Amino acid sequence: MAVDAITLAVFNNRLSAIAEEMGVTLCRSAFSANIKERRDFSCALFDGAGEMVAQAAHIPVHLGSTPLSVRAAIAQMPLRPGDVVVLNDPYTGGTHLPDVTVVAPVYLPGATAAPFGYVADRAHHADIGGSTPGSMALATEIYQEGFRLPPVRLVARGRLVDDVLRLFLANTRVADERRGDVLAQLAALRVGIRRLRELAARAGRSATDAAMAALQTYSARCMSAVLRRVPGGVYRAEDWMDDDGTGATRIPIRVAIHIAGGRALVDFSGTAPQVRGGINANYAVTLAAVLYTFQLLGDTEIPANAGLLRPLRVVAPLGSLVNAEAPAAVAGGNVETSQRIVDVLLKALARALPGKIPAASQGSMNNVTLGGIDPFRRRAFAYYETIAGGAGAGPEGSGAAAVQTHMTNTLNTPVEALEAAFPVRVARYSVRPRSGGSGMHRGGDGIVREIEALAGMQATILSERRRLRPYGLRGGGDGHAGQNQLIRARQIDTLPGKATCLLAAGDRLRIMTPGGGGWGRRR
Repeated sequence: MAVDAITLAVFNNRLSAIAEEMGVTLCRSAFSANIKERRDFSCALFDGAGEMVAQAAHIPVHLGSTPLSVRAAIAQMPLRPGDVVVLNDPYTGGTHLPDVTVVAPVYLPGATAAPFGYVADRAHHADIGGSTPGSMALATEIYQEGFRLPPVRLVARGRLVDDVLRLFLANTRVADERRGDVLAQLAALRVGIRRLRELAARAGRSATDAAMAALQTYSARCMSAVLRRVPGGVYRAEDWMDDDGTGATRIPIRVAIHIAGGRALVDFSGTAPQVRGGINANYAVTLAAVLYTFQLLGDTEIPANAGLLRPLRVVAPLGSLVNAEAPAAVAGGNVETSQRIVDVLLKALARALPGKIPAASQGSMNNVTLGGIDPFRRRAFAYYETIAGGAGAGPEGSGAAAVQTHMTNTLNTPVEALEAAFPVRVARYSVRPRSGGSGMHRGGDGIVREIEALAGMQATILSERRRLRPYGLRGGGDGHAGQNQLIRARQIDTLPGKATCLLAAGDRLRIMTPGGGGWGRRR
């Protein structure tokens, strides 16, 4: 069935609106600050074959990798009406353990032979067990990082599987919060199922099916057209991770991008083997970073669906830093290595499109987890946040200061919400002046965030760009590296980029995030 341009645009907005409404439901229903305040979640819709047809404007590292979770769920078991599959296993479609994905089939009334489509959402849970509160431990194998859940039914024919939920809750320090967040994810699925059924009933199943397929074809054509505007050739680059937290330093990520005939081969051969520390990325994370980067090249917004990947081929050697094998630790691969993959891809593309590509942004999500026993509320707590930094400058202007960049798209936790929920005080929260790189266009400045503990607790920092600075382009200066500090009494100690420490009441953790690289020589 042919679909005209106007109908295609209408369906794209209808489908995207369903995903957005799922996100609103999840945000308003969740218990944890990480989801209801920072909005660390993503929602998407899929056709009957499990191919993504629409997504909300949520988290790039989630949205590019969630399709692999849906495929894993479909492959693992038949999904009947009323079923919901839950998973977080990075080696079976997940990213890292705190990211919990739920997937449900959408059956139309009277049709039980096969699902019409699927809905899915993914949310970062503030604690999923493991050796440290917040489940972002400096681990050397995945078993230390938390509870690992392959695809299993959480809901069977409309009834919650209590055994699975009890097992899940037994492996977290904050069971009530986890229960609330999981139920919020299920509520979001119900909204998606209801709205997709309504759309199919109003427009007709055949018309909706045809529009889903046409949207994917259109996005594939658009991406191919974008690639045709890139000069043909092979563009190479390398960049490095600071360290893995266990002794390895300056760990290379190498890429060769082959552009020809409206297609791109992205080859990571030559990248370092997987490492002992937890910065290994699985294939889903690498695929998400590639998809995000190539989406940036378009002059207009392209509908985000499975079609975007058709002109792209990604080669990531198994057992490497960008396609790790179990049981490698992966907590930082999703949040830190994903950022460096974007950096190296943009550096390579800058050789092809020197007047289009910006300098490196901060290159870290600056992950901080806090946890322990809250003496004021007499209960366990776990808190997770990422901290913004500087964006890279580009040919059209300076980089933005104090923003989340590239693979993350979360908000900050408001000071009032943070202090109301946890035994902490925010002593300082400000822009880090002149931390962006110099140049004709300056890189954006980072942030200074200083948190005082009001009770004893354990803190973990997982950060990058503490040794190696975000690069400038076209003669622009590098952004300033970040710095982590522990302030105890009048003594200030510098902490490494990846660190775990115990805080006593009155201790302060100060995170100074990197600035973005500058662009162009200063005139």
